[in-house]
Amino acid sequence: MRKVLHKELSSEKWSKLSLAEQLANIGSEVSRAGNWQVKDKDIFWGAVERALELFDLTLTDPRWKGRLWEIARVREVFCDAVLGGKNDGSTLEDLNRYFLPFALLVRREF
Repeated sequence: MRKVLHKELSSEKWSKLSLAEQLANIGSEVSRAGNWQVKDKDIFWGAVERALELFDLTLTDPRWKGRLWEIARVREVFCDAVLGGKNDGSTLEDLNRYFLPFALLVRREF
């Protein structure tokens, strides 16, 4: 059985968020991972696990069936960045630039 990291978050609650909100939340964990990558490995790996959990919740949201390739690809790039960018030359900093517009959009909406 998979350990649930976002205990207050169910797939039902997650599915009420817009795609921009979901990606902004993923981006928060990606940013957190980047901030802690060289400072504290435990906090870093916790953020990585939480980001992957959110990616997986997003990938199971049936509303995004036309966007699954893009979401899955960003997840793959994230995994590459976490493991040193050996396949794609990915960095968490690059991913922060990808996720930032979603955070700004969500912030502007509220």
